[in-house]
Amino acid sequence: MQQNREMEDHDLSENLRVLQAIRQIVTNNLIPSDGRLPTERNLAAEFGAGRRSVRRALDQLEAEGLVWRKQGKGTFVGQPPDPTEELAARIVSEVDPLTAMEARLCIEPALADLCARRASAEDVAKLRQLAERTHQAGEAEATELWDGALHRAIARIAGNRVMLTAFTLIDEVRMGEEWQRERHRARTPKARAAYDDQHNRIIDAIDARNGAAAADAMREHLNTLFENLKHSLEKEGR
Repeated sequence: MQQNREMEDHDLSENLRVLQAIRQIVTNNLIPSDGRLPTERNLAAEFGAGRRSVRRALDQLEAEGLVWRKQGKGTFVGQPPDPTEELAARIVSEVDPLTAMEARLCIEPALADLCARRASAEDVAKLRQLAERTHQAGEAEATELWDGALHRAIARIAGNRVMLTAFTLIDEVRMGEEWQRERHRARTPKARAAYDDQHNRIIDAIDARNGAAAADAMREHLNTLFENLKHSLEKEGR
C-alpha cells in the first residue's frame, strides 16, 4: 500500500513537472513559426517523462484553450481553425486586404458585444493571456499567430455559430500571403503599441460585461487597422 502511494505521488509530481514545462514553452513562444509543438514522443524524451504524463499535460492545456490538436498533424498553440479553408481558398484571390477589413468591421464589433454578454471569468482570463502573448511576440509571424488567436477566441466565446462561420471565412482570407505581407508593413512599433492598448480596452469592456463598450472598442481597433493598412498601401502607390 505504501508502494502504491509512492507511485501515485511520483505520477502526480511528474504530471505537474511536465505540465509546467510545456506551459513554459507555450507562454514563452518557444515554438516554430507554424505554432506546432514537438510530438508527444519528443516531449516525453526531452523531459524524461512518460508519454501518459505528456498526454495529460496537453489535455489540460487544451481544456484551457492554450493548445489544440489535429489528428495526423500534431498539437498547435492557440485556437483551432474552423473547417472553412476550402471556401476561403476559392475566394482569396478575389479579395484584397481592404475588402477583408471592411468585412471585419461589419462582424467583429457584434461578436465583441456578444462575447461581453456571455464570457465567463475563465474566458476573460484566457483573453488576457492571449493579449499578453501578442504583446510579447517578437517576430511578425508570432505576432500574427497570437493576434489571430485572440480575435478567434472572442468570436468563439460570442457563441453564435452562424456569425462564427462568417468570421472564420474572413479569418482564413486574411491569413493569405498578401494580407500577411501588408499587415507586416503596416505594423510599426507605434502601431503595435496602439494595438496592444486597444486589445486591453476590448477585454476590459468584455470583463465589465459591457457589450456596447466592447463593440465600440473593437470598432475603434479595426478602424485603426484599416487606416494603417490603407496608408501603407497608398505609400506603395496601390
